[in-house]
Amino acid sequence: MPGRGRPSRSTVYERLDRGLQDLRLRYGGLPSPQDAKQIWTDIWHLDAHHSTALEGNTLVLREVETLLEDGRAVGAKPLAEYLEVKGYADAAQWVYGQALEPDSWNNGEYLSMAEVRHVHYLAMSPVWSVAPHPHAEEAESPGKFRCHNIRPFGGGMVPPIWTLVPPKIDAWVSLVGERAGACVGGTTDRPVPEEIARLHNEFERIHPVIDGNGRTGRLLMNLVLVRIGYPPVVILKRQREAYISAMQRADAGDHGALGELLARAITDSLHRFVLPSIASPVHLVPLAALVSHQLSHAALRQAAQRGRLEATQDQDGVWMSSRRAVDKYLKSRKRPRASKP
Repeated sequence: MPGRGRPSRSTVYERLDRGLQDLRLRYGGLPSPQDAKQIWTDIWHLDAHHSTALEGNTLVLREVETLLEDGRAVGAKPLAEYLEVKGYADAAQWVYGQALEPDSWNNGEYLSMAEVRHVHYLAMSPVWSVAPHPHAEEAESPGKFRCHNIRPFGGGMVPPIWTLVPPKIDAWVSLVGERAGACVGGTTDRPVPEEIARLHNEFERIHPVIDGNGRTGRLLMNLVLVRIGYPPVVILKRQREAYISAMQRADAGDHGALGELLARAITDSLHRFVLPSIASPVHLVPLAALVSHQLSHAALRQAAQRGRLEATQDQDGVWMSSRRAVDKYLKSRKRPRASKP
């Protein structure tokens, strides 16, 4: 009988590997934004909301969706907050498209210096037009590296002096190419999520721009993830403390906690957005991929445990079912119960 409780880190990595293998073998990998617009639109909304919320933006998801879909600012938030979301969303949309269907920006590498600068430019230009960083010089505007030194962070991390930023970010781009290639080729000596954690943390340690390092770093991480065949990461605002703690541990050379957090987020994107949209009605997927406004994850699990929903547990104890089985269960709930004689 599968054990209960929080799964181990190795189990989290194994589940992700199996999910990705299923995605590749059954469906040929991630669908493009043109072929599966709804998948990427849902991720786009969530990513823009949560990544900016991690930095203090107060727009709620409904306000973000209205802004991005209708171009309307609802609510009474400061203009800068709407422009923060708009800039991040523009950059994220470019990242998803460029990752899967690269154009002249890309020369076949996993990441280029031009892309680093362009992602920062897209993410920060809208808000910069009304609320530039108060201490920024003209040479530090969106798409350009900082010309200031930065004070040590609360956790003890000390970014390099500004004159070292260009060579360090150049070395980082080369490292991304090397380690991403190792991930694709299966020659990495550590789990892929921990390789990505190492790269993400190193970018934040360099802190190459005067403002927008967190947003830019997460966008670049997703650009690399999608290019190696992984769904993008959405770090939820409620995970902020865990994310910061994991980054501080990574600063000290321990990338395990951050790797696990990223692996869980990738798996969530896979089960919540990708598989439900491309799996056939009879294909078994985790219950998390079958959640709807009618049935929560807890309700599906309870129905499975009671035998009312056709479902099975995999070797890790994860409940699996299909869209057809869920539709059948919903119809059975709507049928009137037979009256007692």
